[in-house]
Amino acid sequence: MSSQISTATRSDSTSPPSTRALAGRSNPELIRLVIEVANQLIAHNADSPTTLIGCVAYNAIKENKHAAFRERDRGIWHEWSWGEVLADVLALAAAFDKHGVKPKEAILVIGDNRFDLYVSMLAAMAVRAWPAPVYSDVPPSELLHYSQLGEPRVAIAEDQEQVDKLLTLREQTGGRPQLIAYHDPRGLHAYQEPGLVALDHLLVVGRERLLREEGLAERLLSMASPDDYAVLMHSSGTTGKPKGVPLTHANVIAGVRNAYAGGSFARYETHYAYLPMAWVGDFVFTLGGGIVLAFTTHIPERQETVLHDLREVAPTMYLAAPRAWDAMLTRLQVGIAETTPLKRWLYEYFMGVAVKIERDRLAGIKPSFVQRSLRALGEVVIFASIKDYLGLSRAQRAYTGGEALGEDTFVTFRALGVNLKQFYGQTETCAMTAIQRDGKVKLHTVGQPLPNVEVRIDDSGEILVRSGSVFPGYHDNPSATADALKDGWLATGDAGYLEPDGDLVVLGRVSEVVHTAGGERFVPNYIENRIKFSPYVRNAAVIGAGRDRLCALVCIDFDSVGHWAEQRGLAYTSYAELSQLPAVLDLLEAAIRHVNIVLKPELRIHRFASLPKDFDADDGEITRTRKLRRNVIQERYDALIEALHAPTRYDQEWFDLDVQILYEDGRTGMLQRRLTMRSSD
Repeated sequence: MSSQISTATRSDSTSPPSTRALAGRSNPELIRLVIEVANQLIAHNADSPTTLIGCVAYNAIKENKHAAFRERDRGIWHEWSWGEVLADVLALAAAFDKHGVKPKEAILVIGDNRFDLYVSMLAAMAVRAWPAPVYSDVPPSELLHYSQLGEPRVAIAEDQEQVDKLLTLREQTGGRPQLIAYHDPRGLHAYQEPGLVALDHLLVVGRERLLREEGLAERLLSMASPDDYAVLMHSSGTTGKPKGVPLTHANVIAGVRNAYAGGSFARYETHYAYLPMAWVGDFVFTLGGGIVLAFTTHIPERQETVLHDLREVAPTMYLAAPRAWDAMLTRLQVGIAETTPLKRWLYEYFMGVAVKIERDRLAGIKPSFVQRSLRALGEVVIFASIKDYLGLSRAQRAYTGGEALGEDTFVTFRALGVNLKQFYGQTETCAMTAIQRDGKVKLHTVGQPLPNVEVRIDDSGEILVRSGSVFPGYHDNPSATADALKDGWLATGDAGYLEPDGDLVVLGRVSEVVHTAGGERFVPNYIENRIKFSPYVRNAAVIGAGRDRLCALVCIDFDSVGHWAEQRGLAYTSYAELSQLPAVLDLLEAAIRHVNIVLKPELRIHRFASLPKDFDADDGEITRTRKLRRNVIQERYDALIEALHAPTRYDQEWFDLDVQILYEDGRTGMLQRRLTMRSSD
């Protein structure tokens, strides 16, 4: 087979996605063929497949009575069995093989969660290529960097928007990607670019090959090995360009089995796949846990319907970022505020009882008989309905990770009866290193290391991890690998400590440990997370390295602050105007003063300013995973930072800010606003 990618002409298959989802998916002859081949290949190793492709084959034989994937399309849920999934994976792998895809080359995947995109990633693994998912909101200018990792000649796109990005990328790279396969044909009918083809067309080509060529299914099913890359993820890029983070089949399977051994995953979970496909959490939960433990994975119709579809799915396991939990709580509070006086009273009364019980439990105090009785009555009267409204009525395991979740939000959901727990991990460790255990939840820790995961703290206070789930090293970056992997241990770059009972406390990035002018050691991220515990704060940046005092730049949460303002009849027309209302500044000042109470006097926030815009990934201020790029923030807001810190300007209340912003259409402009600088100490 030539190493050149065949630039097939665009398929004329332009039927809408709902029609395509039903057409040709159940080919009994092909399904019988792939299951027969799978039976032959895994007979000698049936109970412990060593690759994700092997796990799909195992499920097609042993778990075919369970639904593998369900996807909502135009209001209808479409379902695939494990045999159908295996047939589609091998068909698409056969098409990739026909088009010259070779082992150890990347296949770019960009778009929101779609069954076809997950199948494409598995098909890439089958031919020993590396699926390299990219965040769907990445602009073309950033996509260029991702295309340099593994030099992908093939890309899988969800829709016209992503195809347009890839065509722009092709111009920038001089021809890559040569083959662009798309899921949704809408808007692409008139495109005449070479190498543009519908995924459905590739599936048809692959099915024909599998049925016609004897031995092809067996070859494709047996190609992958445990040490092959299962995926090429990307680091967050907080200090520079993202690095390629490969995870092998062995890494992912070890990580899932660690979580299963620790009770964090169960077999046959009802899973909801709505988080970005480029995030390691989605990959490990959906294509890791989902395949190894035979989950039934549900995919929402689109991002705008995530909350609606969540209620229909009612997953048994639910993962969300801290901001998503905050948004869900805000949604609940808005709903309660708009209901009848009786329902508001019932909620406030029983929630008060439940929160008191939960806080006592966290403090090691058992609830009394009367409290337990009232809590049980509250479950019948109000809590069960609330969980059904939120889509969490069946959630036996609920998780948050990535950063600290606000104490009030955490306690409220646990008081509702949602078994919410925090976990800690990184892309390099397959997402999960430590997790809070049932009955041993603490507000300030991330729980204990999972089974088969070793954690220790070195002399500098850095967290080190050793496990089969730890990655083999950064792709094509030996210097970064040497810095991260030392004597079999991964240097996580995070500072923390282990408590006597084995619970892990994470303070923040080691690189972010700084000192004030007076020599006080602090981690800005730790203080920022505590500020963000307020539901009215979306982002915060604490600045104080080498200075006498600490100051903060605060970005309001537009939705929650907007709702708060509307309830009080406060008028505003924009984010910028809302952020500078005196009442809003009072709200932020109260939040920061609350944080200052628990900080040492030398580390309290001295002054703050409410920014007229949120930190934005397109402006380079945060990464796609919402981590601060401190060097960019320091440079962009340098004059404001100096004004906040300057002792001679302590009495100056105003600052005129000019900051460059990037509009959605690519144009740049200047945002000019007079800001109020407030004292909070």
